[in-house]
Amino acid sequence: MRVSKRTDYALRALFTLVDHYGGSPIPIRELARRNDAPKRFLEQIMLDLKAQGWVDSTAGARGGYVLAKQPGAITMGEVVRHFDGILAPIDCVSVTGYKRCSQESVCRFRRVFLDARNYVASVMDRSTLADVAKGSPVTRQELSAGFVGGEGI
Repeated sequence: MRVSKRTDYALRALFTLVDHYGGSPIPIRELARRNDAPKRFLEQIMLDLKAQGWVDSTAGARGGYVLAKQPGAITMGEVVRHFDGILAPIDCVSVTGYKRCSQESVCRFRRVFLDARNYVASVMDRSTLADVAKGSPVTRQELSAGFVGGEGI
């Protein structure tokens, strides 16, 4: 599974708003700066987040964005599905993006992709913004821990 830049920037902005939940609105310029995101692109994303009811905005000199919902009421799965559509690694194990494969009746490795889809969906759907915000950033050492070689991971 890979997430798009749109999803990446949406999550960055949402976690910035989680860190300031209950505080004053954060201007779009500041959100873009803090998250190393192109301002115009982030403006479109924020409008989309607002349409979903996840953020709210206020205009004016002291305006900006705030979370419209509690951080525990939004999951990573919701956000990723909204922007990227599906969590399945291949089309033949997707519910919403399903495309029939000529090898379905004999394919044995499809089950591994189905298991991967189910695991990823489960983790993403139970990971609220509040829970994730309590965690710490991943270290470089964690990326390869437990893997020999690590090529293609």
